[in-house]
Amino acid sequence: MDGVGSFGAGRAGSAFDPLSFIRQPQTILRILSWIFSMVVFGSIINEGYANNGSERLYCVFNKNYDACNYGITIGLIAFLACIFFLILDMKFQQISSVKDRKKAVMLEIGFSGFWTFLWFVGFCFLANQWQRTTPDELPLNQGADAARAAIAFSFFSIFTWAGLTVRAVQKYLLGTDMSLFTTEHLDGNQPVQPYPTGPGPETADTYQSPPFTENLDSNAPTYQVPIY
Repeated sequence: MDGVGSFGAGRAGSAFDPLSFIRQPQTILRILSWIFSMVVFGSIINEGYANNGSERLYCVFNKNYDACNYGITIGLIAFLACIFFLILDMKFQQISSVKDRKKAVMLEIGFSGFWTFLWFVGFCFLANQWQRTTPDELPLNQGADAARAAIAFSFFSIFTWAGLTVRAVQKYLLGTDMSLFTTEHLDGNQPVQPYPTGPGPETADTYQSPPFTENLDSNAPTYQVPIY
């Protein structure tokens, strides 16, 4: 990982550098995943249905509505998730609590890994249904380009989301750099400055005689103990 400190990020509250953020492999993979998901659900919504000589629209994937619905659903959720995680990546360095950073990284690992699996299932499902589609079901080859685009970018999404999962795991394995955070930062609280310590206790050598003892009258009569 390029970052240092707690889970790959630097000291909390440091300045955000847009150029460095865009150059990060994780940001590049996130943007690619965002584009791929938009192509998948956009292609199916716009040209993924054909009327086939009737008023009713059929899904171009072997007239299987589940295939179209699946592609639209995972594509749309992935599109929104990429926006959410992009914002989280931008704000990640501002999170002062190590526990909150750990939760964010674990959320990213779980979601990215699960969506990698869903994209793999989606690619197999769409490719299988498209293979079963006969030319008679698509007069004038309606929606063929959209179907191929959805299948292709579903395949590409497997690798981008798998890459995001690997990056998130690497970030988690970095753990925490405790030299950047005090104990109070673990709970998100600001550290309390200790009170300044006063001078040390006086020793016996610094004891001074009580005042006015030197000004006593030396000619004053002294008391004598009577002898019986």
